[in-house]
Amino acid sequence: MDSTVFPGLPAPPPLGSSALPAGTYDGSLVLVTGGGTGLGRAIAAEFARLGADLLIVSRRERHLAPARAELAKLGTRVTSAVCDIRDPKRICEVFDGCALPDVLVNNAAANFPVPTEDMSPNAWQAVVDITLTGTFLMTREFGRRHLAAGTPGSVIDVGASYAWTGGPGFAHSAAAKAGVESLVRTLAVEWGPYGIQVNGLVPGLMPHADMTDDIRGNLARAAADGGDGRTGEDGRSGPGGEEDGGRDALGRRQPALRVGAPRELGWAATFLASPYARFITGHTLVVDGANWQRRDLVTPPVTPVRDQLGRGPFTG
Repeated sequence: MDSTVFPGLPAPPPLGSSALPAGTYDGSLVLVTGGGTGLGRAIAAEFARLGADLLIVSRRERHLAPARAELAKLGTRVTSAVCDIRDPKRICEVFDGCALPDVLVNNAAANFPVPTEDMSPNAWQAVVDITLTGTFLMTREFGRRHLAAGTPGSVIDVGASYAWTGGPGFAHSAAAKAGVESLVRTLAVEWGPYGIQVNGLVPGLMPHADMTDDIRGNLARAAADGGDGRTGEDGRSGPGGEEDGGRDALGRRQPALRVGAPRELGWAATFLASPYARFITGHTLVVDGANWQRRDLVTPPVTPVRDQLGRGPFTG
């Protein structure tokens, strides 16, 4: 596809830009689970640029230390806590150790591709416990404390479009994300009278340095089908930073003709939790360049999940 004929969606503004006024989150505390890496750290950074103090949570301190240092460069106060969000007691300890957060971003999740017939009960349980139960436990603690204090708050749950479409190769994660989507709609109604917003945020393909090896491998195979797999700065062709929304072989697989930049998800999160979105609750905002809605005019050939993952025949 010739990008000079089909330009696709424009590139995002440069890193450090914001649509919201400076200081929108001055005096606010934002808690981001999975905030030490990837999209979670990108979301945290955009809140920080707007004046928020941050509390980032991860299961591993090795993810938190470099994130603290990087986010602190934005001039905000950054604290962190090691926390397995499957553990209600540890969650209470984290909340006890800080001021009551104004915003909770449930970004932490677990996922890996596997044919359902190969999935162990433990693998299913681990993904569902982290992605769905962990989100519930964090949200429950946040909500209970705001209800008791009589204060407003905002919850943003990071979801996935296969909560609606199904996710072949990701049955555990798709089922868990469908549960998260239901929580968004349910709690928005339950907690709206008390001033607590609950919204969802669904990312599209947004390459970043912290992607797992299996996801990188899948993307590399996709790129090999149609180009060199390089991501250009700010959506331009050619080599460059992989977090800038490039128009490479992967981008040409999106209706936007580019992938997303992680900061674009951060911008959406800061809007949903801002004073300018107070009447938005129970909504899930998809930031994926319309990719989840794409359909072919002629049904493409079916490639079984086992073949897509390079696995041999199932033998039991």
